[in-house]
Amino acid sequence: MTKELEWSCEGERMLLKTRVFDVLERRETSSGGVSGDYIALKAPDCVVVVPEYEGRFVLVSQWRHGMGAVTTEFPGGVIDRGEEPEASAYRELLEETGYRAGKLTLLGVCSPNPALFTSRLYFYLAEELSPTGETHPDADEVISVSEVPVNEVIASFGEGRFAHAFTGAALAFYLRHRGK
Repeated sequence: MTKELEWSCEGERMLLKTRVFDVLERRETSSGGVSGDYIALKAPDCVVVVPEYEGRFVLVSQWRHGMGAVTTEFPGGVIDRGEEPEASAYRELLEETGYRAGKLTLLGVCSPNPALFTSRLYFYLAEELSPTGETHPDADEVISVSEVPVNEVIASFGEGRFAHAFTGAALAFYLRHRGK
């Protein structure tokens, strides 16, 4: 059934290159002969880490330029070239929160938006955390770290500061992992 839904790419051209993603225009044709030019955003794969510490999630708050507001979310970021997703999860957690994970569990992988993005998101549960008291965010990251009770984050998702869709996806993977 899926073969008749697939499209083939006859070519692509770069419309815009930015430091965050590239905008591609792809000429594609369906198995039924429908052709068109479609936009794809080529971005690097990312990790999202769900750090659980003594009944609380360790979260980061930061300014989000697209939304023009501060959001509170799980730590994460871009997987560096040549880096494995798990190594990136350990690194991002330590850099952004100052917590070192003793154990990581892959919760799942998904697309941020398959209609537009080429990238994947890897979600990890971080447990057996030890606080180091030292963060090392990127030069353009201004981050505040907090611990929020797990139930409060789950109950508050989609309201106010808990607006990041990646946080919602992370919570869904977390709840599935916990059998809820």
